[in-house]
Amino acid sequence: MTSIEAVALSIKRVQHRHHRAFTAELADLGVSLAQWDTLRHLDLHPDASLHDLAQLTFQTDQSFGTLAARMVDRGLIERVPGPGRAIRHRLTAKGEQIRAEGARRVRATQRRSLEGLSPAQIDTLGELLDLILTTPLEHTAAPTRSDK
Repeated sequence: MTSIEAVALSIKRVQHRHHRAFTAELADLGVSLAQWDTLRHLDLHPDASLHDLAQLTFQTDQSFGTLAARMVDRGLIERVPGPGRAIRHRLTAKGEQIRAEGARRVRATQRRSLEGLSPAQIDTLGELLDLILTTPLEHTAAPTRSDK
């Protein structure tokens, strides 16, 4: 029987492997994985706020603000006025071109990564990962010496 720790480590290794492969695939497009992920999320969520994009891309508001400013300077995204004082973000034509080409490359890498699995195994893996992601994690304090 495989230990929970070994399974968790394998999940992390697959994530790391994908991160490195995606980074390499996107390099000559001139974007980092975080930048391409921003373009991807803006395509799915047009007019998203900075805070929403930070959450979607697993960043703090502050770090995403810095990233977004660089992307605006490079002409990949634009800031547009929203309701009240809100600022929204949109893809530019240049950003959309890079997003689309990046998506093609990422999909090809994902297919290569999972090509050893049958369609049924991919479905099962997806179902198992969805189950993990929908199971709430409750924080419990580490046992103290008196609890042992």
